[in-house]
Amino acid sequence: MRGLTGGGGIRTRAASGAAVAGLAAVGLFTVACSTGGAGVQDEGSAHADTADKATPSPVTPSSSTARKSQSVNAVKLILSDPKVSERVKADLKPCGRNSYPVDTSYGNLTGGTSPDVVVNVLTCGDAVGMGTYVYRENGDKYENVFAAEEPAVYSAIDRGDLVVTKQVYTKGDSVTGPSGEEVTTWRWSGGKFTQQYWVRNDFSKAVGAGEPAAPDAAPTSEN
Repeated sequence: MRGLTGGGGIRTRAASGAAVAGLAAVGLFTVACSTGGAGVQDEGSAHADTADKATPSPVTPSSSTARKSQSVNAVKLILSDPKVSERVKADLKPCGRNSYPVDTSYGNLTGGTSPDVVVNVLTCGDAVGMGTYVYRENGDKYENVFAAEEPAVYSAIDRGDLVVTKQVYTKGDSVTGPSGEEVTTWRWSGGKFTQQYWVRNDFSKAVGAGEPAAPDAAPTSEN
């Protein structure tokens, strides 16, 4: 269950595969390690005359984006990180031969000269997010600058922001039907992540419940 509803083409892995038993087994906590985030700023639309006369200028990539990302060993990164809980480390096992349930993304979040690394640790069978982490290059190693460890959590990079989505379950929810989700946007500022936006989406329980019930027949009168 990897779900994200932030903007800009974030893929959604909804709660379709989440197992309640799997969620209960992951008794984790949320940690914001040097935490920050933000939403997308609306600059407004350009004036029509200006837009018509504007001449596109060449785009020069900044030093933080020009350098190509180099793949990291995400599993090794997680297992060697003292900030990752022992429970997550113990549950991080191969789903198949040398195939670990870890998603890795690279992008510019902290303004450094190298791409930052976002790692999502999942369960094998149901792809339930167990923990999500952000690593920033610091010399010859990577530093953990953000961590959230709780059931059904997943992060993605959205136009320079970190968007974290957590599925919300309440009593009586089926494994495929969470009550909602919480979406939090973080932005790097002043050497740490700070929260910019928080959104709670409650899902309708009526959708998918079948056809609407037929209205009761109007009573007839007899003379």
